[in-house]
Amino acid sequence: QVPLVESGGGVVQAGGSLKLSCIASADSTRYNRMAWFRQAPGKEREGVAAISLRDGISYYADSVKGRFTISRDNAKITAYLQMNSLKPEDTAMYYCAATTYGGGLYDLRQSSYNNWGQGTQVTVSS
Repeated sequence: QVPLVESGGGVVQAGGSLKLSCIASADSTRYNRMAWFRQAPGKEREGVAAISLRDGISYYADSVKGRFTISRDNAKITAYLQMNSLKPEDTAMYYCAATTYGGGLYDLRQSSYNNWGQGTQVTVSS
């Protein structure tokens, strides 16, 4: 069973918006925080935002700060990524991740997350 399932990707023009959703499977009550990563062709996967499931505090990479907003619904064990003012360089496969590890929100290394979704494609045209 895939632990996380993303949805909401698509094609949008530059300056537009998209909202991604990530639903966790039933056995996810041990998660401490969730995050969104992205990977563009030929580039390494990078973390863009993370949120604490306990208190809702969030953290953003500089590249998306002020344009993206991460949120969560603990009752549904769902995380969202609202993406505004999209740019062509935001084009990537976006992955949801969750972790049972300790650590801080600022730690957006892939190795800090032990549960992953299969990704949803976001394409921003110029």
